[in-house]
Amino acid sequence: MLFAIAATLIVVFQSNARESYFEPAPLARDTLETLEVKGKAPKTGYSREAFGPRWADTDRNGCDTRNDVLRRDLADSLIRTANRNCVVLEGVLQCPYSGEKIVFRRGPGSSEQAQIDHVVSLSNAWQTGMLQRTSSERRNFANDTLNLLAVKGSLNSQKGDGDAATWLPPRRAYRCDFVARQVAVKKRYRLWVTPAEKEAMLRVLKTCPNQRIPTDRVGVST
Repeated sequence: MLFAIAATLIVVFQSNARESYFEPAPLARDTLETLEVKGKAPKTGYSREAFGPRWADTDRNGCDTRNDVLRRDLADSLIRTANRNCVVLEGVLQCPYSGEKIVFRRGPGSSEQAQIDHVVSLSNAWQTGMLQRTSSERRNFANDTLNLLAVKGSLNSQKGDGDAATWLPPRRAYRCDFVARQVAVKKRYRLWVTPAEKEAMLRVLKTCPNQRIPTDRVGVST
């Protein structure tokens, strides 16, 4: 009798262990090696409008993407109760690019202190494969929160449409996460990297060989 109970417990334990097992995300360096390498396509035809309306509600949760990202990335957020609890009025951002704490308050002259960065810029995406995609695919790309981070406004402007070969976060401790996120986005959307971009990415990832890519649309790798 005791043997039968023990055997049952072992089976249940093994079953639960299988259910709770999650395969780890791929290594960033391995994923980078799967990306096509070639030069950028011309920027001809690029415009912000080619990626659809700014901050659409692609996940259909009733809130625009900008507020989704602000709610995710800001601490101590104050949310307007109207409009489905969507609008972030204020909060504190720990900028991943600089490490600084930035107080965000919605309004003229203050909202711009915390901006939403496309980690792989729209222009870069256009020149590395997105120009060949449908308007629906480009709209999804522009609003995919895997590719979006709330950051210090001046650093977002400084980065512009640069890739890893021309711009990296001043906070060195975040560079591996930054490059891994770019690799993950390019893998998800079948975008290529330039030779210089790949070389810069490999240089960063060499310092963190166990760095894995983020795989979901809602978390920020830390």
